Amino acid sequence: MFTGIIEEKGTIQQIRQSGEAIVMNIQASEILSDVKLGDSIAVNGVCLTVTEFDSKSFSVDLMPETVRNTSLRMLTKGSEVNLERAMAANGRFGGHFVSGHVDGLGRIISKKKDANAVYYEIEVDDVLIKYMMLKGSVSVDGTSLTVFGVHDHSFIISIIPHTIEETIIGQRKPGDVVNIEADMLAKYMEQFLLKRFRADEQSSEKLTEAFLKEHGF
Repeated sequence: MFTGIIEEKGTIQQIRQSGEAIVMNIQASEILSDVKLGDSIAVNGVCLTVTEFDSKSFSVDLMPETVRNTSLRMLTKGSEVNLERAMAANGRFGGHFVSGHVDGLGRIISKKKDANAVYYEIEVDDVLIKYMMLKGSVSVDGTSLTVFGVHDHSFIISIIPHTIEETIIGQRKPGDVVNIEADMLAKYMEQFLLKRFRADEQSSEKLTEAFLKEHGF
C-alpha cells in the first residue's frame, strides 16, 4: 500500500529486456536507507519488488503484463522516475490509498500555467473516466493528486511548484503517456453496488406468479 506522496526521483541506470520481460536498475538514495530484498517500491505508480540492491541503486523485474499495460515500457536509460516505498504502519498518511496497481494509461492533451499552478488535462478511456469526480483523488505516475475538473473523456489536475520540483510531472508535456490509478474507494464502492444490484435483480426474477403459488401465496 502506498500514499502517492513521492519520496524522491530516481534515474534508470540500465534496462535489460528478455522477450516481453524487463529488468531495470534504478539509481536512488533516500529510499535505499532501509531497503531489503523483497520490499515493495512504487516506480511511476507501479508496485515492483526489489530483487537486488546496493548503496546507490536497486533492481526490479517487470513481468510481461506490467510491460504491456503500463508506461514503464517507454522508459529508457537516463529516464527519471517517481519513487515511493510502501507505507510504514507508523508513518503519516499524507495522500490517499494507492495500491500500485495501475488501472490504465492516460495521455496529456494540454498543459497551462496559471500563476504558481500548472493545469494538466489528461485524456482517458471510458473505463477510467467514470471514477473521476470533482475534488476526488487520482494517482498520476504514482503521485497523489486532486481532480479539479471532469469532461466526457478527460480530467484536469492542478500542480503546485513543490510537486513540479519533487516529481517527474513537471517534465510532462502534451502527448506524453502517464500511468493512472483511480481512487481505490470509488472502485470498491462500484463493485459493492454492482454485486448488490445483480443480487437484487436475480431475486426479482425468481419472484414470479408460479413461485408465489408454489409457496402458498
